[in-house]
Amino acid sequence: MKLQDLKPAEGATHKPKRVGRGFGSGHGKTATRGYNGQGQRSGESRKVGFEGGQMPLFRRTPKKHAFVRPERYVSKWAEVNIGAISEVFSGEAPVDPDLLAQAGLVRSSVVHDDEGRSYVVLKLGVDGVRVLGSGDVDKKLVVHAHHFTKGAREKIEAAGGTCVLIGDAADAPSGAEA
Repeated sequence: MKLQDLKPAEGATHKPKRVGRGFGSGHGKTATRGYNGQGQRSGESRKVGFEGGQMPLFRRTPKKHAFVRPERYVSKWAEVNIGAISEVFSGEAPVDPDLLAQAGLVRSSVVHDDEGRSYVVLKLGVDGVRVLGSGDVDKKLVVHAHHFTKGAREKIEAAGGTCVLIGDAADAPSGAEA
């Protein structure tokens, strides 16, 4: 077989439609454009899916909304790396979200009560503290948080510390990952 012997498969190519070449061609007079209107004129272009003014099919069909989980159902975490916790805390006392907020490791704000006392608490709109596994742990830490990544949990327990879940995750049956 040689390059000049190659040809398309039978029926793969068609002669182009020759329009506007007189009555004998079968495509004379209006040249397959029909009579009057937008499609008859030169430069005619319609939007994809245009149905002559009728409500297009893609607008008539029902749409499935919320392909993405609505934001009100998505947890917003104040994230902190285990390396940062290890640098700031000595391991003598348990580390909880309030201590992390006071140390400035998580987004927090100061709240004042009626008696003039002030507290550092997690920022409004944050559902809890999530401990991430970046960094090294060289102390025996007891960390209280709402969620631990697998890497963070392994590093804390390898250093002899413990991970304590707070909230709904603590109430989950054993074996369930928070």
